[in-house]
Amino acid sequence: MPRASSSTISPLLGSKSSHTEDLALLRAAVLSVGPLLRESFGASVRTWSKGAAGPVTEIDLAIDARLQEILRAARPDYGWLSEESPDTPERLQRRKVFILDPLDGTAAFIKKRPDFCVALAVVEDGAPVAGVVYAPITEELFAAAKGKGASLNGAPIRTTAAAQIQHCRMIGPKDLFSHPKWAPPWPPMQIEPKAALAYRLALVAAGLADATLSLGYKHEWDIAAGALLVVEAGGRITDPFGQPLKFNQPDARCPGVVAAGPALHALLIDRTQSTPHPSVFASNS
Repeated sequence: MPRASSSTISPLLGSKSSHTEDLALLRAAVLSVGPLLRESFGASVRTWSKGAAGPVTEIDLAIDARLQEILRAARPDYGWLSEESPDTPERLQRRKVFILDPLDGTAAFIKKRPDFCVALAVVEDGAPVAGVVYAPITEELFAAAKGKGASLNGAPIRTTAAAQIQHCRMIGPKDLFSHPKWAPPWPPMQIEPKAALAYRLALVAAGLADATLSLGYKHEWDIAAGALLVVEAGGRITDPFGQPLKFNQPDARCPGVVAAGPALHALLIDRTQSTPHPSVFASNS
């Protein structure tokens, strides 16, 4: 796998790093794994199932190992939460934690669809302070640091000013909105499915879609980086009940997510806040 050069990583070492220094580290790390993802895309790779957690490939694990090598060497005092690493309670004692999905949208990667990404975040005291979402096939690098705004390939981005649900550009599964239990039914929208939740959040932050929502438990590693992007791009992101998202929790899941510009977000919460909390179901998948 291509390695980030020591000249790129070394100046970023240190435990008292600023949010912008952490962001620079995340950028360097994610770009270092881009070549492997592009080389592997469309190739035959070893794949197996994690049961309810879905498929995983040898590339997921290789990316996780490489990111761990870079990030933990640069910030040995940070905690670690990754989809492809064993979770330990040690991270709960750390003020700063890396939260990441080394390959969000594995099913899309296997199916040779480009809507997968790498999602990395630094969370401090329960809130994201630096984050990147990188789609290596489309060469889109979304990035944000707390208080510094958000960007796509270096250009500033903003959420849209959409103020009505009807005809908005929504990213999500079409069957979610056509379910007969919604009362009243959803108005017509331009609905587009995308595999990776982190990528969906990044597209909303960039104004390339108006909103995304996802019901049921979602893992922190799929949300943390994208959540910072949305906020720094001027948008709002909460759970479906309008409550703030908290990260580095003992149970590293959120009960769904709603993201959009401020006006549209409020309208969406009016609809989603009456949905059942996922904790009421016997199977929290």
